[in-house]
Amino acid sequence: MLDAVLIKECADPFLKPAILEQFVMAAGSADPLAVTVRSGGRLILIPKAASAEEAMAIVRQYAGQAVVRVGLTQFPAGVGAKEATDLKSGLVACQNLRKGTAMFAKVLRIVAKWYGNPTSKDVFPQIFEDAIYAWKTGEFEGVSVFQAEDPGGALANQNEPRADKSEANTVDAGTPLRAEAEPSDEKKIGTAGIRVDLSRIGGQQ
Repeated sequence: MLDAVLIKECADPFLKPAILEQFVMAAGSADPLAVTVRSGGRLILIPKAASAEEAMAIVRQYAGQAVVRVGLTQFPAGVGAKEATDLKSGLVACQNLRKGTAMFAKVLRIVAKWYGNPTSKDVFPQIFEDAIYAWKTGEFEGVSVFQAEDPGGALANQNEPRADKSEANTVDAGTPLRAEAEPSDEKKIGTAGIRVDLSRIGGQQ
């Protein structure tokens, strides 16, 4: 649970507190000094940092050679950083929350735009789920979300994401954009199967 004062003073106002907490819970860390290093899709085991200096030493060691994430929001180290002091500020709880939530808000807007900026709250859980995936991978539909231009705008349909994956999938199936872009393979296979079976039976008789 994030401190309410920290959220009020540091978090991006674009995100509702409940959404912000879901984001940190799903993609962040409870440790403000947490540093995660991945290379080639594999997690590299590193010693736990006991201070900002130790965390910075880890960041410097792996920066440029691997994907390094830092702090509460597991912000990608180096994004928007022009010098070492920028990297260090990203480890401070308030700065990390400010930078991380602002970046995640941008990722949400990118995903929402891809969905056609729907106004229904029922669609938001799927948008949120895709945004979390994009945050973790750095990409969405071939777009590098951290470097991409912010489409701007506001999300008026922020609804607390559902924990039940099956419900989220139901929303996904009912979304017009998804339904048109990705027809249900199961439906198609079932229909084709029936046609093949009927024609074979007819041929044998």
